[in-house]
Amino acid sequence: MRPLAAGGYNRNASAPRHAGNATRRPPIPANGPEGARIDLTLAPQAAGQRLDRALADRLPEHSRTEIATWIRDGRVQIEGAVVPGKARVAGGEAVTILVPPPKPSHLVPQDLPLEVVFEDEAVVVVNKPSGLTVHPGAGQPDGTLANALAWHMKDLPELGGSDRPGIVHRLDKETSGVLVVARTELAQRRLSAAFAERTVGKTYLACTHGTPRDATGLIDAPIGRMRNHRTKMAVREGGRESQTRWKVLEAMPRHAFVQCHPRTGRTHQIRVHLKHLGHPILGDPLYGLPGQPGEEHTRRLMLHAHRLEFPHPLSGERVAFEAPLPPEFEATLAALRLLDPPRRLRR
Repeated sequence: MRPLAAGGYNRNASAPRHAGNATRRPPIPANGPEGARIDLTLAPQAAGQRLDRALADRLPEHSRTEIATWIRDGRVQIEGAVVPGKARVAGGEAVTILVPPPKPSHLVPQDLPLEVVFEDEAVVVVNKPSGLTVHPGAGQPDGTLANALAWHMKDLPELGGSDRPGIVHRLDKETSGVLVVARTELAQRRLSAAFAERTVGKTYLACTHGTPRDATGLIDAPIGRMRNHRTKMAVREGGRESQTRWKVLEAMPRHAFVQCHPRTGRTHQIRVHLKHLGHPILGDPLYGLPGQPGEEHTRRLMLHAHRLEFPHPLSGERVAFEAPLPPEFEATLAALRLLDPPRRLRR
């Protein structure tokens, strides 16, 4: 990473478009009781993005609202200068952020089951069951994975907020599978950067209504929130860049067992992309086909995070962890294999 420029912002012909709005400030101090300091470099692909959005992509464990507050409070400097959140970046700039102390936590440690796949001094990898929310939110104050982590593991970092100890990525409540949690601030920063830079390999297994015509393919379609339904996402113009590669592992009479590799990490990405493909996931309450054959065989979303591969935050060595299919997922697949194929329409 480039260090913070000692001479401040360089106002020259090659400067980003936000140069005219820059305000000189003294360098942000090093770590202290007021909060933690983050030094990062924006990716070249961020060119043209608003600063708040570029930082939201770079720091997925922090919300865009939180980042906008830091910018407004002067806690974010680009090469020594403070700029507004709406300023456009050129990509490659050195950014320094002074994160304020976390707000008092209302997270209650709870003795909930926690299946640990792997742990060392930097990370813990867990197998999250379907039906478990990752962290507290609206309508879900407790009973989450974060509550369980607070009980089983002490002193997890709180860079993502005191209610999200060590959380660097999320799985939907209905999705089961492998999830990594950081145990130190250094690990959290490096893992968050790995997710933002797309150096994390993710493999999901899903069961879809119907079988795609091709054996494999790439869905490259932007995803954004539905304007008339803010809790749902959709493929739409103006959405965020999203890519999912998929492959049919098994064609069943009325369904398919599919492997998915999301390159990006948008909300509900695989669910929305498979619906866009014309083959929504079985058991999906938001994007699925309720009442269709096969739905009676499951009470869960048939989506499982099977494998996660990432650079270890201490050694840099690529490591991979897997979570086997849950028994109820296997049982549903077995039942679907016994269904009669759909009748062909007479001509």
